[in-house]
Amino acid sequence: MSLKVRRVVTGHDHNGHAIVEIDEIAQNVINNRPGATSSVVWSTQSFPVNNDGFEDPTKTSFKTTIDNGTIFRVVRFEPGVTPRNHRTDSIDYAVVMSGQIDMELDNGVVTTLRAGDVLIQRGTVHNWVNKTQEVCMIAFVLISSKPVSVNGKPLNAVG
Repeated sequence: MSLKVRRVVTGHDHNGHAIVEIDEIAQNVINNRPGATSSVVWSTQSFPVNNDGFEDPTKTSFKTTIDNGTIFRVVRFEPGVTPRNHRTDSIDYAVVMSGQIDMELDNGVVTTLRAGDVLIQRGTVHNWVNKTQEVCMIAFVLISSKPVSVNGKPLNAVG
């Protein structure tokens, strides 16, 4: 089954009154590795965010993060999703919406997250492993950050 995320985006009419600009099932669903599908629900390209006007930022292609920006992404992890260790130059806020998943760190530590759990991922090398028989859905907000450094040496993004 494909990822289906309803997104509702508000804005303003020409008189400044609140309106619903978008109410749809997200169209930009991608499959970037076996067992994982995702959709960027919204993104921004600067701080502070400019809420004037209206242009849907999801109509362009995306990397994992945006320099000096944010990405709101929902990911569906199937049972047995193909592993992929990675690190991003971002601080990630994650909310497990349904199911269960293991987060593996590069030092071998495994933490199980379940529906309702939240995670703050601070630029660490990690992997998502779904060992259950049910789908796991996670909502991520990725906020651009400086690269992690250890002893004054930057650690590069992985994957």
